[in-house]
Amino acid sequence: MPKFNFLVPFRSGNDRLINAQAVMEKTMDSRIQDVLDIYHAMIETEHNSPRKLPPGGRDGGQDQRLRAVGPATGQFINILAKSLKSPTILELGTSFGYSGIWLAEAARASGGRLITMEMHDYKSAHARDMAVKAGLAEYVEFKVGDAVQMIGALCSGIDFVLVDLWKDLYVPCLDAFYPKLNPSAIIVADNMLRPGGDDLKRYGQAVRAKPGISSVLLPVGSGLEVSRFD
Repeated sequence: MPKFNFLVPFRSGNDRLINAQAVMEKTMDSRIQDVLDIYHAMIETEHNSPRKLPPGGRDGGQDQRLRAVGPATGQFINILAKSLKSPTILELGTSFGYSGIWLAEAARASGGRLITMEMHDYKSAHARDMAVKAGLAEYVEFKVGDAVQMIGALCSGIDFVLVDLWKDLYVPCLDAFYPKLNPSAIIVADNMLRPGGDDLKRYGQAVRAKPGISSVLLPVGSGLEVSRFD
């Protein structure tokens, strides 16, 4: 059985490419591998380029940064979601679709489905196109709009949640999806260590205060708060 190092953050240069290859899911088909290779090249370019605030700020509709979770976190959430039986997976923050590929592959493998939510339609459209290329689009429902409102419209029965949107929305989204969780549901929140900050601290405190939640902070990727609802 191949061994993967989940504790290595997504670094720059050749190390990042080595890590990407080391944590790639060995059983994924060639279409998915090809799409992940495209994303990894995009991530590499982004990490080697200076950061620029897009016109109109984060909500201006012109943000082109992937802000992808990286391959270590992608592999980790894929394994967690794949361990569930026929899960309903909720992704908060589609962005350009990188983490959605890992989650959609898990949905296909486990007989489940992915619901992914994004504020901007151009990001969601890109993610959908990549899911089509990977042969995974039929397992994904793409939603565009306000995350808290869209969560409120969902039925109960959520088995897995990836929280990776704007950090000031972590707690409002938690409050929205918490009542809809199935027993044994898993929640993964990204960026808990990098960039961290007050919003992430508030989320960590809020999720651990929820009845029935057990939670641990793991140094995977940019830091993951992994929680289970009993």
